[in-house]
Amino acid sequence: MIIDDLRQQLKSIGPTIETIRTFWEQSKLSDQLALLEQQSTEPDFWQHPQLGKDLQRIRSQHEQYSFIMQTAREFPELLDLFEHDAQELKHIQVELTMLSHTIKQFKVELLLNKPEDDSACFLAINAGAGGTESQDWANMLLRMFIRFCEREKLAIEMTDYQIAEEAGIKSATLFVRGKNAYGLLKSEHGIHRLVRISPFDASKRRHTSFASIMISPEVPDITVVLNPNDLRIDTYRSSGAGGQHVNTTDSAVRITHLPTNITAQCQNERSQGQNKETALKILRARIAQRLKEEQEAHLASTTEKKKIEWGSQIRSYVLHPYKMVKDHRTQLESPQPDLVLDGQLMPFIEAYLIHAA
Repeated sequence: MIIDDLRQQLKSIGPTIETIRTFWEQSKLSDQLALLEQQSTEPDFWQHPQLGKDLQRIRSQHEQYSFIMQTAREFPELLDLFEHDAQELKHIQVELTMLSHTIKQFKVELLLNKPEDDSACFLAINAGAGGTESQDWANMLLRMFIRFCEREKLAIEMTDYQIAEEAGIKSATLFVRGKNAYGLLKSEHGIHRLVRISPFDASKRRHTSFASIMISPEVPDITVVLNPNDLRIDTYRSSGAGGQHVNTTDSAVRITHLPTNITAQCQNERSQGQNKETALKILRARIAQRLKEEQEAHLASTTEKKKIEWGSQIRSYVLHPYKMVKDHRTQLESPQPDLVLDGQLMPFIEAYLIHAA
């Protein structure tokens, strides 16, 4: 029956509405709006264009938020009122479908509201302490992020891939493009811990492995100006699978920024020149990310300054003796690690964005 379908549809949008409500309250956007409206009465307010833009943006968001919350409260009453009126229920169905679309768009707009959130980004994976175990774990994470990007229709390009001797990878770098690429992935920046029975241990003992994920938004070349004298450029033979030049020429490029010791490498392109250009782009992004972290006074807690080991992880994936994925920043848990490792990361991403508001 149509009434049952409508009630189920209304129930299905409940978690999204709750996400919006929680984020709104924790971000204190209502307080910001009240302050800006008070400041707007000052004679010189409109001499500060950014304040005017902020007022218009938050006022528009407040209007949308109020509309969504009010409309969501009215729908259960409407369904009860017109439960036996098929014609009216069809009108309600159209309105409910429109509301569902509106809240999905508004949730993304609300959670991903930083200027850099819509940027493309570089996602770097590095195996940590643990040898073959961690290298296999790094490869599992690579698959997880590729699956996530496929789900979210984000375009990915492998710019670097360092295969390990026995299994897995030493490191890999993806260039991710698409709507809100950096905003969606920035929550993954940090150290990821795996606990499982090792497939490489004949005694079937439990092992703990670590890998680090570094997310850097793409920045325009002019944002970070590199002095050629500050760069050390090394070329080497590619180690990954690929085209005819792999393992035949020293086309892979590694660039080190000597003042910061930040490195970037690329082996995916056909020529050394193309690899150098891509490595410089990655290097600029990583330097810009480092500068941002220093300005925010959080350098001590960044991935690059932490050892990839116990006590510094942002998320744990436990496959034995029980099954659980836990984010240590938001305390969100999932008893289905298989689904998470298959790229179902959105609940963790949304929880982080609310937590960081």
